[in-house]
Amino acid sequence: MTSPKAVVTNTDSKPLEVKSVFYSDGVQCAASLFLPEAGAETSDGLPAILMVHGWGGVQGALTGPFIAAFIAAGYAVMTFDYPGWGSSEGLPRNCINPIKRVGNVESALTHLKQQSVVNAKKIVLWGTSFGGGHVVDTAAQHPELLGAIAQVPMLDGQDAVKAIPLLSLLRFGAYGITDCFMGRRPIYIPVVSAPGEFGSMDRDGAEDAMNRGIEIANIQYDNRVAARSVLTIGMYRPIKRLAKIKIPTLLIGALRDSVAPFNRTNIENRNKDYVQTKMIDANHFEPYFEPVLSQNLQYQLEFLHSLSANKE
Repeated sequence: MTSPKAVVTNTDSKPLEVKSVFYSDGVQCAASLFLPEAGAETSDGLPAILMVHGWGGVQGALTGPFIAAFIAAGYAVMTFDYPGWGSSEGLPRNCINPIKRVGNVESALTHLKQQSVVNAKKIVLWGTSFGGGHVVDTAAQHPELLGAIAQVPMLDGQDAVKAIPLLSLLRFGAYGITDCFMGRRPIYIPVVSAPGEFGSMDRDGAEDAMNRGIEIANIQYDNRVAARSVLTIGMYRPIKRLAKIKIPTLLIGALRDSVAPFNRTNIENRNKDYVQTKMIDANHFEPYFEPVLSQNLQYQLEFLHSLSANKE
């Protein structure tokens, strides 16, 4: 299917933004390509970063500082909404299936490669949280890419499930199994909630982080996820794909992460040739904000600089 013509907007306070759509599984998905000022004038195309959002992530939420830093480093940056989320079409709304999402990332990558201002041979995958797992899955299938970055990545669903308190786990199971029989009329639970309240993420300051993120970005956020989605977590183990990665990959773990525990030794032992790790003293959501953000971005920008240097 052919995408409608892109719409370009530009203001003094924002980078050049090109809005477009692509199709994944027959569903129209919204995308935004952010460009440095002189992006359209680059003869061989810009290096580009494909941003892959996390569990309940949508365009704009929590990613603004990263987009700005990557654009300043000379990269084009594309964000997108998964089918059924944010500005993308698709029903039922706010359902998560990690295998389908990896397919959505593939569709988004194809769309990014087709952009005339982008150098298709210089694309870096970037993912956060649950999306970090999708980046690992996708990187393992694309040795032609320039590199990959995943921050606080959810690499092993079994570890994530083990970190959930037992009573919450039982409640998730009951809601999730019931929801599997609801078809296109899901039972919803909050994506994020206050500590101790029922939601798919109530730890590591999840609710405060999302509220800060949507306030900074000035966007609306639908804080719901279909309960059936939680049943997919334990079976999703992108860590098994680490050994297949053949491109430079940076994984940034947080020492106090109780949402997506990061086993550095286990990760490093799976691929010493292409995967490097960095650790930051933070919980799952602190890397999006200062004072941790600066250290997080420093690791990522140094990695991007090393990719450019190796390519020259």
